[in-house]
Amino acid sequence: MLAGRTVFKENNEKIDITMVDANQIPDFDILLGGFPCQAFSYAGKRMGFLDTRGTLFFDIERILKIKKPKAFILENVEGLLVHDKGKTFEIIKKSLSKLHYKISYKILDAQDFGLAQTRRRIYIVGILGNQAISLQFKKNTPVKFFEIQENNLPVIDNVFTKKILQHYQIHELYGKSLKDKRGGRNNIHSWDIGLKGEISEEEKNFLSKLMTERRKKKWAEMIGIDWMDGMPLTHKQIQLFWDSPNLKHILNNLVKKGYLRLEYPKKLENKKRVYDTKKMKGYNIVTGKLSYEFALFLNPQEVTPTIVATDVDKIGVIDSGGIRKLSVIEGLRLFGYPDNYDFSNLKKSEIFDLLGNTVCVPIVEKIAHRIIKNIIKIECYNENNSYT
Repeated sequence: MLAGRTVFKENNEKIDITMVDANQIPDFDILLGGFPCQAFSYAGKRMGFLDTRGTLFFDIERILKIKKPKAFILENVEGLLVHDKGKTFEIIKKSLSKLHYKISYKILDAQDFGLAQTRRRIYIVGILGNQAISLQFKKNTPVKFFEIQENNLPVIDNVFTKKILQHYQIHELYGKSLKDKRGGRNNIHSWDIGLKGEISEEEKNFLSKLMTERRKKKWAEMIGIDWMDGMPLTHKQIQLFWDSPNLKHILNNLVKKGYLRLEYPKKLENKKRVYDTKKMKGYNIVTGKLSYEFALFLNPQEVTPTIVATDVDKIGVIDSGGIRKLSVIEGLRLFGYPDNYDFSNLKKSEIFDLLGNTVCVPIVEKIAHRIIKNIIKIECYNENNSYT
C-alpha cells in the first residue's frame, strides 16, 4: 500500500507541546496536527476553550506564528464548527488568518474516500499566500465491512455470548447496540437476553414502556423538579400508563433482579444533578452501557459507525457463526493504514486507543497532494513571476 513512498525518520518521544520553545523546532514546510477534540465533541461536555485541552489550539497558533510553514492541516470533530453557536470556530479562523494564511475548511466523511467507516471530521487547511485550496473531492464508492473483514478468527465462548445467541439469531444481531439507556428496535437491553435473570414477556414490555415514559416532561412537572432525561416514577405515576393487576409484583421482581431500582428524583443544584431527598422515591431503570464484552455488533453489509477510542474494544464482529472482537488488522483497514503498519511493543488496547483518535489516511493523502501542487505552483510563480 505504501510501496514507493518516502519513508520519514520518526521521533516518537512524548513531549508536552506547551513546554516547547517554537524557536528550537527545526524548520519545516507543512504542519500536521489536531488539538484534542474532547473539548468540542458531542460525546463530552463541549466546554471548548473553557476546557484546558481546548486551549492547545493556541500552541499550534504560537508555532505557526514563529515557524511560518508554507501550509498546515488541522483535524477535529465536526462539533467544532457549531460549538458555542459558531463563536469558537470564528476565533480559530481569525487567529489563523491574522498569520497570513488563506483558510479553507470542510467536513469530510471517511466513507466518501473508500473506507468502510462513516467518520465525519472537519479539516482546516491553511496556505501561506493569497490562494486557498479547494477541499471538494470526488466521492468514492463506500466499502462495506465484509470487504475488509478477516474471517475464521477465534470467537468468544462465554456466559455472555451464550445468552446473546440463545435469544438472537446471528443475522438478527447485525447493527444492534447493547445498552439500557434508550429504546428502539436497534437496541438490545439487558432484559432482552435475561442478563440479570430471565423475566416474562409482560415484564419486558413494561420495561420498554417505562424506558420511554420516564423521559416525558409532564412527569417533571408532576414531581416538581426540573426536567431531565430519565426520571424515577412512583407507583401511582406508573399506574397512569400501565394498568395491570400484576404491577406491584412486576415492580418487586424487577427490583429484585436488578433491572429497576428505587431512588429519589434529582434536582439541579449549582449546575449539578443531586438527589432531592424531600421528594418521594420512584422506580428507575438501571441504565448505562452494559459492562460486558460488547456494546455494538457490526453489520457486515454496511459501513461501520464512527470508531472512537472509548468504544472500539467493545465492538462485536460476527465470524463463523460466533462473536468476536474487532481485530487489529480490521482496525487498520478502517482508517486506511496498511496491514503491516508497525505497532510493535504496544498492547491491543493501546493500539485501539491510538486508532480511535487517529485520522483517516486517504483523506489526509488527498489533501496533502493538493497542498503540494499549490506550493509548487506558488514557488514557480515567485521564481519566474509567472506560472510555468
